Amino acid sequence: MLDDTKKIFIQESEELLEQMENALLEMEQVPDDAEHLNSVFRAIHTIKGAAGIFGFDAIVAFTHPVESVMDNVRNGIRLVDPDLVALLLKCKDHTANLVESISDGQEDISEALLEAGQTLLDELNPEQKSGALDVVKNKRENIEVSDRKNASDDNWVISLDFKSDALRNGLDPLSFINYLKRMGEIVEIITFTHDFPCWEDMEPESCYLSFRIALLSSASKEEIKSVFEFAMDDCELRIIPPRSELEKYLALLEELTGEELNKLGELLIQVGALTEQELSNALQVQSSVLSDDAATQEVKPLGEILVEQHVVSKGVVDKAVEKQESIREKIAQETQYIRVDADRLGQLINLVGELVISNAAVKLLVEKHDLADVQEVVNGVEGLVENIRDHALQLRMVQIGDTFSRFRRVVRDVSKDLNKDVELVITGGEAELDKTVVEKINDPLTHLVRNSLDHGFETPEERVAQGKPKKGVLRLNALHDSGHIVIQIADDGAGLDTKKIRKKAEEKGLIYAGQELSHREILRLIFEPGLTTKDTASNISGRGVGMDVVKRNIDALRGSIEVDSERGKGTLVTIHLPLTLAIIEGFMVGVEKERFVIPLSMVEECVEMDTNEWHLDKNSHYVNLRGQVMPYIKLSEFFGVNYQHGRRGRESLVVVRVGRAKAGIVVDRLFGELQTVIKPLGKVFQGLKGVSGATVLGSGDIALILDVQGLIGLASAKASDVKTLESV
Repeated sequence: MLDDTKKIFIQESEELLEQMENALLEMEQVPDDAEHLNSVFRAIHTIKGAAGIFGFDAIVAFTHPVESVMDNVRNGIRLVDPDLVALLLKCKDHTANLVESISDGQEDISEALLEAGQTLLDELNPEQKSGALDVVKNKRENIEVSDRKNASDDNWVISLDFKSDALRNGLDPLSFINYLKRMGEIVEIITFTHDFPCWEDMEPESCYLSFRIALLSSASKEEIKSVFEFAMDDCELRIIPPRSELEKYLALLEELTGEELNKLGELLIQVGALTEQELSNALQVQSSVLSDDAATQEVKPLGEILVEQHVVSKGVVDKAVEKQESIREKIAQETQYIRVDADRLGQLINLVGELVISNAAVKLLVEKHDLADVQEVVNGVEGLVENIRDHALQLRMVQIGDTFSRFRRVVRDVSKDLNKDVELVITGGEAELDKTVVEKINDPLTHLVRNSLDHGFETPEERVAQGKPKKGVLRLNALHDSGHIVIQIADDGAGLDTKKIRKKAEEKGLIYAGQELSHREILRLIFEPGLTTKDTASNISGRGVGMDVVKRNIDALRGSIEVDSERGKGTLVTIHLPLTLAIIEGFMVGVEKERFVIPLSMVEECVEMDTNEWHLDKNSHYVNLRGQVMPYIKLSEFFGVNYQHGRRGRESLVVVRVGRAKAGIVVDRLFGELQTVIKPLGKVFQGLKGVSGATVLGSGDIALILDVQGLIGLASAKASDVKTLESV
C-alpha cells in the first residue's frame, strides 16, 4: 500500500504531465513561444526533483536527460521542430508509464520499460548516449541519489502552496522556510513554479510559489504546524508524517485506554496525528455537503475526507476506527456489570455450601425411608443445587492476567537495579481461578519472580559471552489442567547449580554426605528452610528465607510446587493450584467407620485388592501397579485406626497424582463422588499432617479432607528412608 507522500507525488506528477502535454501541443503550432517552452521545462524539472526526494531513481535517470535537452532549447542551442515535439510527447508518455508503475506498487521497474526509456533517450540525443538504463540498474544494487535523501522515509514532507495575495498581506515565504530550520534539518526543498503565468500577465505583487519540503525533525505535527500559524489564511498546508511517526501514532492508538467514547477527530488529535486546523477544514468539507443537498449527495465519513486531503494516513484512520469500536464494546460490556461487595459474595458462597449439605441430608432421609415418590423431586433439586453452586463459584472467578501484569514493573525495576536486561512475556492471562486464591498467590509469585531475576539471569555481558541473546526472557504462563490451574515461571538464565545446592544442604545438615538423591530430589532441597546458594545477601534475596515460605503458602492453598532446571539453559517453576477453595467435587473413601474425602481432580484410578494388577511391598513401602512402581501409604496405619474385633474390610488402592508426583492410598471402602463443602480446621487441628480441611456429610458426620500433596510427600519420604536404611 502506497503511503501518503507517494500518493501526493503521483497526483502532482499527473497534473504536471498534463500541463506538459498541453504546452507541447501548443509548441507544435507556435514553436517560438517562450511561455510554452518554460512550462515544459518547469514540469519536467519539478517531476525530476520530486522523484529525487522520494528516491524514484528510474524517473530521475530518465527525466534528467530530457530536462537537459529542454535547457538547451531555452538557451537557443537546439531548435524546436515537429520531430523534437513528437519525441518529447513520447518522453511525456514514458514518464507517465514510470509514474503509473509506482502507483501500482511495483518495487522494481521492468526491464522492458527501462529499455523503452533508453531507446527514447538515444533518439532524443543521438550524439551522446545517456546510459540511463545502466544508471538505474546500478542503483538497484546501491541506490544513492544523495546520502541524506535516502532517509526520506523518515522525513516530514511539507506541502506548502501560497495563495496569490500572500505577498500583499505582508508574508515572506522565505522567512517561514528559515524558521523551519529551528525545528530540525531541511533535507530538500523543491520549488514549484508551474503556476507562473507568462511574463506579460505576471503581477509583481502576486505570489505564484509552491514548495515541497523534506524536514528531518523530532518535532510533532502540531509544533510544525505552529510555524505557519499566522499564514493559514494565505496558504494551503499539508504535513505528511515520516514512517516512524506513523508507527508512533499506531502504537499510541493501541495503548489508549479510553473511559469514554471519543469522536474520531478527537482520537487522532489525542495521539498527535491530526491538528485542530486540519480537523476543522475536514469538518467544513463534510458540513458543506450537508448544507448543499444531503438528498442528492453522499456524505462521506470524516476519516475518508481526512485521507483524501492527505492529512492522515489511511492506516492510522483505520486503527483509530478500530480503537473506537473496541472502546464502544468495552463500554457496552461494562454496562452489563455491577459491583458486588466481596464480603456479600463470600456470604453467598457460604450459604450455597450450606444448601449443598442440606440437600445431601434430604437425599439420605429419602433413601433411608424409601420414599420413591419423593426421589424424583430430590434429584431435580440436586441438579438445581449443582447449577447454583457452579454459578455462585463462577461469580468469584477472576482472570489471573491482572496479577501477572503487576510484575511488569517488578521486572523492570529489579532488573535495572541488578544491571540486567530482562523481558517479561505473559501468556495464558485469560485463565480464571477463585479470587481468594489469586489474592493469596500474589506474594509467592512475587518472591519467585524476584528470585529468578537475582539468581537466574546472568548479566548481558555474561550472556553474550555464552552465546546467548543479550536480553533474557522471563515467562509467566497459566493454563487449566484437570480441575487445577497451572502457573509456570520460566527463565532462560543460568539454571540451578545442583552441586552447590547439595554442598550447602550438607553444610546445613539437611542431608548427609554420600546420600543418594535424584536430580529432582536435589532441586527440591531449595525449599528447605535456611538454604541459599548465594554467598552474599542482598536487598533482593540471599538469606535463605523465602522459598520455604513460598512452599508453605502454596501447600496451604492445597497446591504443589515443582522445579526443573538445567545448568546453562534455565529454570522452570511449576505451581498447581485448585480453582476454588470453597466447594469441590470430592471422592469419599472409608477406613473402618471413618470417612475421608480426596479431591476428585487428583484421583487417577481405583483398583480392588483382590486383583492381580498390583503388589504391595510392605518392607520398602512401594506398590507395583501393572509394572509402575510408586510409593504408597495406608490410611489405617497413618491415622492409627483400630479395627473392631480385629477385622478389616476389603482393601482398595486409590492412585492419586499432583503434578508429576504419583502415589497410592490404601483404603477399606470406596463410596464414590461427593459435593464437598470445605470447612477450615480449628486451631487445635491445624497442624494435623495429611489433612487440609473437613466437610459435613448429609448425615451430620464429619469427614476429613485429605491433603494429597502432603500424603504423597510423606509416602515418598517414608519409602526413601527405608531404602536408605537398607543401603546402610
